Amino acid sequence: MLIILSGLPATGKTTIARELAAQVTAVHVRIDSIEQALRASGVTVDAHGYRVGYAVAEDNLRLGRIVIADSVNPWPLTRAEWRAVAARAGVRSIDVEIVCSDAAMHRGRVETRTPDIPGHVLPSWDDVVHRDYRPWDGERLQIDTARVTVEEAVRRIRATMRV
Repeated sequence: MLIILSGLPATGKTTIARELAAQVTAVHVRIDSIEQALRASGVTVDAHGYRVGYAVAEDNLRLGRIVIADSVNPWPLTRAEWRAVAARAGVRSIDVEIVCSDAAMHRGRVETRTPDIPGHVLPSWDDVVHRDYRPWDGERLQIDTARVTVEEAVRRIRATMRV
């Protein structure tokens, strides 16, 4: 199964992904880690991080692993690409959009975060607000981290996994 976590920076995707991965023994494919490794190697990153993520996810899905894809996933194109990975591997996918509906809380998270990846430059609040993040047009589980805890978010995703 491929669990596709999407949402703007600092909404809680990685925190949720880590907890879910620990609970279900899943592979966590984090695009920020991939992109930073590419940058550190001197590669100019455009779609490269996502393409590497798709390949790593597909390899692990074909091995029978649960994979959690952790990325902003801002456009219908990237969302379709993640679903295509699951289809090629012959597994189910679940789209989960992580949001934070409280702007002050979200801004506070953005402004107080510290990088957990060496060399990673975190986006500013202005970067987050002006990110090209397209509206969803498909079915998804939406989780609002301004209203639920990490534990509740993971419980909701796990419940959807069982359906």
